[in-house]
Amino acid sequence: MKSYSIALIPGDGIGQDVTDAAWQVLSTVARHSGFTLTGTSFPWSCAFYKETGAMMPADGIEALRPFDAILLGSVGWPAEVPDSISLHGLLLPIRKAFVQYANIRPHRLLSGVEGPLKASDFDILCVRENTEGEYSGAGGRVHQGTADEVAVETSIFTRAGVERILRFAFEQARQRRGKLASVTKSNAQKHSMVFWDEVTRQLADEYPDVEVTSYHIDAMAARVVMAPESLDVVVASNLFGDILTDLGAAIQGGLGFAASANINPDRSAPSMFEPVHGSAPDIAHLGIANPIAAIWSGAMMLEHLGEREAAGMIMAALERTTIRGIGTVPGKDRTRSITAAVLAALD
Repeated sequence: MKSYSIALIPGDGIGQDVTDAAWQVLSTVARHSGFTLTGTSFPWSCAFYKETGAMMPADGIEALRPFDAILLGSVGWPAEVPDSISLHGLLLPIRKAFVQYANIRPHRLLSGVEGPLKASDFDILCVRENTEGEYSGAGGRVHQGTADEVAVETSIFTRAGVERILRFAFEQARQRRGKLASVTKSNAQKHSMVFWDEVTRQLADEYPDVEVTSYHIDAMAARVVMAPESLDVVVASNLFGDILTDLGAAIQGGLGFAASANINPDRSAPSMFEPVHGSAPDIAHLGIANPIAAIWSGAMMLEHLGEREAAGMIMAALERTTIRGIGTVPGKDRTRSITAAVLAALD
């Protein structure tokens, strides 16, 4: 019997509730499918930071390295710890240390979910560069607190980094509908984004079966709203991908449906799976968080581990749940009732 070891980082706010819900579903489908999941929980969070002065221990990365995958709930509690500390203290170090350079976020409406747009026939896979670009952390501040204060934030784009995320996106498009949209702002950013466009054109010659179109980020934002059904795979830098995927989440019904995967494609280190919604401090501890995004992220984890049939079972159970109207309206159903409905649909 196959067995997988999973690191669980529930994190902050609603992360505890949605991670528990996802783990219940994952454990159930594992029993049905003839493999085992062994979870080890880590208390790393903003509360952990307030107790220890760090978001995770100095040996945290090495503690995670032996696991087959990581399931993350949420990171952040701005009223207690600045986001610049929580993000750079936990989430970004894991992504970079494990070379999880491909962030994948699927956008489509589950059965029974009504988005804010009339378009229902869309299925977008957004591929976001995940380890460099605008979130590299390069820069600094000098003369702080004076009238001469200067802050510099430098985007880092390497040929290796740009080429590998574009190749990953080309391969995804090849497996789907054969259409790739590459997003930049090369009319204004004449170095990094022109460079990205050049690499895109160079690689396009290797993928004659993929239709490639380049868009500026502002035009793409409009297209995502006006014609989401025209898009298949969208690839973008760290910042642009981050923004576009929240827009995509809104179209698919809200952040409660937004799943994601931080992938190490060569599997030399564990990949990490997480809902996009964050810790949602305004509804923390109320028991009304929608666990669907976390459960969907868990399905993506199983697919990455090679358990495609089990992943499909979870997605089918989610569809059977939402088509009944359960979990489709924010705040209407409790976390436990949505989870119970998904578990019942599995049976």
